[in-house]
Amino acid sequence: MATQRAATVKKKTTKPAKAAKPAAGAPAMRQISEPQARTKLTDQAYQLIEEAIVTLRLPPGSSVSEQALADMTGIGRTPIREAIQRLAREHLVVVLPQRGLLVAAVDVSKQLKLLEIRREIERSISRSAARRATEDERKRFAQLAVAFRSASAKNDDVAFIRADREFNELCLSAARNEFAEGAMRLLNGLSRRFWYLHFKRTADMPEMARLHASQAVAISKADESGAAKALDQLVDYIENYTRTTVMDGR
Repeated sequence: MATQRAATVKKKTTKPAKAAKPAAGAPAMRQISEPQARTKLTDQAYQLIEEAIVTLRLPPGSSVSEQALADMTGIGRTPIREAIQRLAREHLVVVLPQRGLLVAAVDVSKQLKLLEIRREIERSISRSAARRATEDERKRFAQLAVAFRSASAKNDDVAFIRADREFNELCLSAARNEFAEGAMRLLNGLSRRFWYLHFKRTADMPEMARLHASQAVAISKADESGAAKALDQLVDYIENYTRTTVMDGR
């Protein structure tokens, strides 16, 4: 009986020791995975909030709280807070200390200043993307050209906005120039929201999608001069409807 009790005690004391090995490794795994998961959630939060701002579901000048954005996206407040910081850098939201957030108003004069530098930066990015894109990236550019044409044929503004956001990100990635990327990130969201706000009155969404498709095709074919030419045609069009908007507002 004593021998049996000793054996029982031994079993009870050795089981925790065996279970301790995976427990010891678990914290290290969490240290690696948690920042990665948070970064992914931050990107998701940014995309959802940015689309809501660009498509005017969060109207210019409206106030919103972190909690409201967390409820809207289904994402926790820490990734939401990090997404807000990025949106503030891009002039899409204004952070009011102790008062919450304000969706930035649309400023036509700021849009005209933006256009002064957009052409040169984006032409460089377009040429660099055509020169440096990987084979997989070129395939994705070709697929986005199809998505733009589909949005054009269906006159689907939301499908266009989503394809445009991915196209912009892919151009920045394929160009492989962090300085041009940093400059362009300050322009993309404001440009897209301005277009969405005014396109039904002064712009032609199918034409806008067609121009984007031409640029995507040129990049997919490694055609640097073609990509630059397509970009110039696109910016010419953007400048025209922006100035038309300004004139209509006078």
